[in-house]
Amino acid sequence: MADETARTITLIVVDDHPVVRDGLRGMFESAPGFEVLGEAADGVAGVDLATRLDPDVVLMDLRMPGGGGVAAIAELTRRGARSKVLVLTTFDTDSDTLPAIEAGATGYLLKDAPREELFTAVRAAADGRTVLSPAVASRLLARVRSPGAAGHEALSAREREVLELVAKGTSNREIAAELFISEATVKSHLTHIFAKLGAKDRAAAVATAYERGILG
Repeated sequence: MADETARTITLIVVDDHPVVRDGLRGMFESAPGFEVLGEAADGVAGVDLATRLDPDVVLMDLRMPGGGGVAAIAELTRRGARSKVLVLTTFDTDSDTLPAIEAGATGYLLKDAPREELFTAVRAAADGRTVLSPAVASRLLARVRSPGAAGHEALSAREREVLELVAKGTSNREIAAELFISEATVKSHLTHIFAKLGAKDRAAAVATAYERGILG
């Protein structure tokens, strides 16, 4: 593709409140570079819609009657869906944040996020970069140095550097340029980081690292 920044990002909205769905659709359709393919009112319908329409990003609420967001995220992960899931919710408690990220969400934002922050987050999620709102990052930081940190293999200094850049939403290519290493080496470091932290993707690795006090 000649200009990657010019591509249109496709998304679906999964939320049980019609007013929220309408608001998000209107917001994204009024901005260049986005296309809303559809909406769903619960997690089960959201999984079906994402499977059929294959959007770049799924904006997912968490607490919905008829099928919650965490179960839907886990199902999309199980199916190997290409779509990245960006949680957009009013809840930032530990019991909501960590399960969503561990289930496979690429990012986690609160519904009071400013319009431009939401647009930036969707673009980052579409690129596979981790997105955590400041409020959610603070929740994770509050859990640092937990007893669960003991007994896990330590990250090397370079692995910590890579993980810190991942936490800032830096792409593999950007990490390689910043650390003067190849993208293949970055991927190798990430493989080791995931194994050491017991994480299956970038977002889960960042969440686990905050939880164990490796980051922050």
